[in-house]
Amino acid sequence: MDKLRGMETFIAVVESGSFTLAASRLEMSAVMAGKYIALLESQLGTRLLERNTRRQSLTDAGRVYFDEAKRVLEQVSAAERAVERLRATPAGTLRVSAPTSFGGCVVAPLTATFLQRFPEVRVELDLTNRMVDLVDEGVDLAIRIGDIHHDDLVAKYLCPYRMVICAAPEYLARHGTPQTPADLVDHLCLSHTVWTARNEWRLPGVEGEVRWKRDAILRCNDGYGLRMAARAGAGLLLQPEVLVAEELASGRLVRVLEDYTPEPRPVHLLWRQDLRPLPKLTQFIAHIMQALPEAVPA
Repeated sequence: MDKLRGMETFIAVVESGSFTLAASRLEMSAVMAGKYIALLESQLGTRLLERNTRRQSLTDAGRVYFDEAKRVLEQVSAAERAVERLRATPAGTLRVSAPTSFGGCVVAPLTATFLQRFPEVRVELDLTNRMVDLVDEGVDLAIRIGDIHHDDLVAKYLCPYRMVICAAPEYLARHGTPQTPADLVDHLCLSHTVWTARNEWRLPGVEGEVRWKRDAILRCNDGYGLRMAARAGAGLLLQPEVLVAEELASGRLVRVLEDYTPEPRPVHLLWRQDLRPLPKLTQFIAHIMQALPEAVPA
């Protein structure tokens, strides 16, 4: 059996706390994971793990071997990255994190065209509004909306993230077109469930700010669901422009209160500082920067 694979299995067992979880992480059976550990212990002539039906713990030899094995695998990984840097063609797996709406509407299609150009690259695109830790979670590139406060990361401005207030023509025909945020009191509004008193949208009103209606007739935790409800005439919708761009272009949704939408927020690319970033990363960044103007409404 491959000794490096055995080391990797041993480290996974220790970090996950069980053979089953380690096997799932490494995409092998728990029986195979046990065989790797047994072979290591046989080769070393000592037990690395003390285990019973309920728990497992490291022996003294296991603690020493764990630290040294991690160091060995880190050196192997560094060697592989060094070789990859020498390759003219980008290759390998690229892990990307992006906000749900922007990632689904903009980043995913751009990723598809990138993969057509560089078939040796594999992309793991994680769409989440959670603030991922690039270092701890092994993420190569993140797209963030809002101001950036990370001195240890490289940040590249992409575009403004605009919001739009819109409704279906049928709804406006029944209820009229609002002229100022104060008119919202007489309208049916749709809202996202993540909007709270802390992060809800505020519209610039004639006299100070006006909050987007809290007493929405429909709340949903998915922007696509809200978009479809607005298309069906359920009410006024406040959503990112990229999410409803097709509906606005086709006339299925119509802009309203254009002078009172929230201020756009900046969108940035973030990646870890590296004097010699891998080709798969540099090419993906270049592709996003070049293709973005056609993907995001002007």
